[in-house]
Order: sequence, then structure tokens, then C-alpha cells
Amino acid sequence: MSLKEVPPQRWWRFALWSALYLGWVAWLGNAWFLLGEAVVFDACVTQKVHWRFWRKRGAVKQGAVREWIDAIIFAVVVVTFINIFFFQAFKIPSSSMESTLYTGDHLFVSKLAYGPRIPQTPLTIPFTHNVLPSGKKSYSTLIQNKYRRLKGWGEVQRGDIVVFCFPNGDTVLTKMPAADYYAVVRATSREYAIRKWGPVMVHPSDKKDHYVKRCVGLPGDTLVLRDAQLYVNGERFSDPEGMQLCYSVFTGGTKINAKVLQQIGVNLSEVYFSPVLPGYVHMALTKPMLEKIQALPNVTGTELELEKAGEDGGDIEIFPFDNSLGWTRDDFGPLQVPKKGQTIPLTRGNLPLYRRLITSYEGHALEEKDGQIFIDGKEAQTYTFAMDYFFMMGDNRHNSLDSRYWGFVPEDHIVGKPRVIWLSTDKNRSFPNNIRWRRFLKFV
Repeated sequence: MSLKEVPPQRWWRFALWSALYLGWVAWLGNAWFLLGEAVVFDACVTQKVHWRFWRKRGAVKQGAVREWIDAIIFAVVVVTFINIFFFQAFKIPSSSMESTLYTGDHLFVSKLAYGPRIPQTPLTIPFTHNVLPSGKKSYSTLIQNKYRRLKGWGEVQRGDIVVFCFPNGDTVLTKMPAADYYAVVRATSREYAIRKWGPVMVHPSDKKDHYVKRCVGLPGDTLVLRDAQLYVNGERFSDPEGMQLCYSVFTGGTKINAKVLQQIGVNLSEVYFSPVLPGYVHMALTKPMLEKIQALPNVTGTELELEKAGEDGGDIEIFPFDNSLGWTRDDFGPLQVPKKGQTIPLTRGNLPLYRRLITSYEGHALEEKDGQIFIDGKEAQTYTFAMDYFFMMGDNRHNSLDSRYWGFVPEDHIVGKPRVIWLSTDKNRSFPNNIRWRRFLKFV
């Protein structure tokens, strides 16, 4: 068939798909993909190449098996394309963001909010992130692309809820994959951790496990926590509506009715009654929840649980893991969040804050020798950051392993922004009572 004999509907189809494809190539910013226009032209107009190779060419009616293969391949391609460039489904695994996001919330996360990342590890089994059900890796590092982000609707703003790759997730203990490998090593030793919970699995940056927290510090910001109150650049940070702190709740010796606690919004799986107080230890409450608890007839008082520095200094589990600073989860900083292009003096005093950024995230070799600091073999007295960084905290402030425990989040770890909760289930209840209908299709 010559081009003059091509039916008009094929040309219309080509015009539509060509416009969509060229728009995508322009957004992608890679001229090599213009070669794909030839595929669009052949698929829509000339039809010389048999693109659906799994089907018999020219067959009038396909068998059921081939129809299923056709549908599955189409679904895999479309869903993978959507997951990479537009949005992806995630599930909240922990209570670190309660009462904003609940354990069991299923989210659609927008990749367009901050711009989708071009896959750095493209050889991945569809519909998997980093592991198969067997526990083995679901990807190959044979091809590794440099970090590049396409243009999105905007940038991360202070106060945004953000999904990102867990910075410390580059090394994982296979028998305890949810644990922070570096925290376990600090608490025990590398040899012991690997012997007991290993071997280790190493992930590239885009294959680390996903976390969701609230961004409280933008590049260049200075943060301070005093008595669990956050200040950014000297100004009080506006507490999120769902922010929780832990309180000791004292009673006259009797328990609070579980149904009453549930109605108030207390997570029953995270509270227990202590007859020694008597009352409840570590009850996570928002301000409205606290007021309701204080109004109960058998509650005699409440006390905010603040972690203060002791005689030995601060909490050794708090970043940068130096108790001489006196930092705790509730008294932290001041700490400046690094900004792209910012140059800082390098000293032995501030090196613990930025060592991981320089080595793991920005790929330099760093060593200390004879009291001097060397980067890539050259003596360095200053360092200029190549990326922006962010500081993340959970709304459930006293039950959240966040940047206070592992430091900064690099810009190349940012995944997207939660937009809608499409399903929410409570693991402590049986079906159908486990479905939180009030959260169905709730916008975040």
C-alpha cells in the first residue's frame, strides 16, 4: 500500500499520537527519543512492522490465551509508564504520621508535584520496587543512569508531606529489612549485626525503601527544637493539625474505657495501662485529643513527656550521634540544612554533620589524616554542596524515626507528594469493620 492509499483515519490517528509523543519527548528533554517517531508513524500509518509479535499477523480472531497476553502486556506497559511519570500507589506501614496519615492508609502519590525522576535503575521487574516475595533483588544494576528530574508542578515547600527514599536504606540487613542498618551497627557492631541478621543487601538510591514525613526544613534553613517546639529561622513553626506528642496520663487507678479512647482517636495498639502510675505511659495525643482526655472524670492529670539531656549529655541515637552536643529528640540543634551551591568551612567539629552527604550522596572520597581533611586525595578546608537537602519529621513527633535520627534527605531521594487516600484499613479489626470508610477518597 502506497501513502496515497492510506485511509484518512490512520493519518488522524498518527496526528494524535504524534502530538502526544512529541510533547512527551519535549518534557523528557532527550532528543534521542525523537527516533521513536518512526515507530509511531509505522504503527499508525504504514504498519510494516509486526509490533504485536506475540500474535499471528493478519488473524481475524485471536484465541483466549493470546487475548490475555495482549491485555497483560498492554497493562504492564501503561501502568509502568504511569508509575514512572505520573503517580504511584503506596501504603503507610507505620504510625509515624498519625493523626495525619494512619497505618493502613493506601495513597496515590503524585510524581508531577515535584517532577518525576528518570529511572536510575531501569532494569526492574514490573510492579516491584526492590525485592521479590522470595526476598531476592527485583532489579539489575547493569544499567545505572545519573540522577535527573523532569519539570514538575512545583518544588518542595516547608510543611509539605513528602514521600522519599530512606537515606539510610542503601544497606539493608536481609533478616531485619525494616531496621536502620547504621543504627543497629552503632548499637552493636558491624560484625555482630551481619552475623545475626545478615547478609546485607545494598540498594542504589532509587531502590531504597520509601518513607513519608513532613518537610520542616528547606535548603538553607536553620532549625532548633526546644522542649519539643520547633523553630525555623528563628520563627515558631506552625504545628500541623494532626501533630501528636506523648503524654503520661494519670488516673485514679482505673482504666479508661477502650471504646472512649477509640472515639477520641487514640491508637490502642500503642498505649498500655501502668498500675504503678497509675495511668497510661506514652499516650500520643493531638491538642484536641489532649483536651478530651483531660475532661474525662477518672483522669487526674497529664504530663508532657520531654526528653532532656542527662549528666552524660544528649541521646547518642540522635543525629549526628555525638552526645557531647546535648541533643535529644525534644532539644535539638541549631542545625543548618545544606543548600546547593553553598560553601561551608570544613572542620573536625562539623564533619560528623556532613560526612555522609559528601561521601554517600555526592560520591567523594573523604579521609582525615594528621588533623587535616582530604577530599578525593586533596586537602580541603571548605566544601561546596552539589545538591539541595531537606529535613523531615513525622507528625507523631515522639513515635517517629525521622531526620532527628538519621539526618538530611538529598533532593535526588524525593519521590512525590501524597494526593489522595483511596483506601484505609485497620489491621486490628476484621473485615468489613477494618475499612475506615470516612477516609475513603480523602484528599491529603
